Amino acid sequence: MAFDTYHSQKTMSQKYPISACIITLNEEPRIRDCLESVKWADEIIVVDSFSADKTVDICKEYTDRIYQRAWPGNIDQKNYAVSLVKNDWILCLDADERLSPELIKEIHDAVRNPNNTVGFFFPRRSFYLGRWINHGDWYPDYQLRLFKGGCGQWQGTNPHGRVSVEGKTRHMKHDIHHFNYKNFSHQMKTIDNYSNIFAEVTTERGKGFSLFQLIFRPLYKFIKVYFIKLGFLDGLQGFILATSNAFYIFVKYVKLWEKTHRNNTKHVNH
Repeated sequence: MAFDTYHSQKTMSQKYPISACIITLNEEPRIRDCLESVKWADEIIVVDSFSADKTVDICKEYTDRIYQRAWPGNIDQKNYAVSLVKNDWILCLDADERLSPELIKEIHDAVRNPNNTVGFFFPRRSFYLGRWINHGDWYPDYQLRLFKGGCGQWQGTNPHGRVSVEGKTRHMKHDIHHFNYKNFSHQMKTIDNYSNIFAEVTTERGKGFSLFQLIFRPLYKFIKVYFIKLGFLDGLQGFILATSNAFYIFVKYVKLWEKTHRNNTKHVNH
């Protein structure tokens, strides 16, 4: 889906000393809008995991700093992209995200006068099943995406990651726009993929299955998202989102049980 908001922005003659880092894999439908929102940056770095569509061709219209690298995991790939920058300020963006025009201006002002701040959190607003989500876990969903080189890196557990910095941070007022799911089927496929990674990583770390977490964590997730964080104010989409988020927690622990049970059976047989 194309969003004319970004195509209609005036091209800025001034380049800002920021390196924008983006990782890609078969992002042809979404990457152009992402790149349009960062074309004012002095440097755009794209690390692509051998896309089979036209992702790389589109990226070449915006930058010659394109690197192809096999997928090692979300966190490692993003840290690799960060390692390639030449500027002091680093902006990390996913291919399904775009900077709002208001945030772009705020970024320019922040870089000109950082006041000893080394990291900036952006509120992220997601477009889900035809509407913007304004409550629940999905808004403001602050993400640290702009930071000074040498002061931060991506950390966490795959498939999710976050930037951790050493030093003063600040929260921006304006949004990143997030277009993560094309439709509900896409969300279900993502849940299946992410829950597999969760079960694999958790097992590798030696953590076992908990029946308590399987039963109560999905229930708590729904109550938290839909009632405590006012997800019900987002209409039917808010209910679907709260339910699918709870289902994701349920699926994660079912797959962890399945993997733990399978491993235990192997040990008994041997």
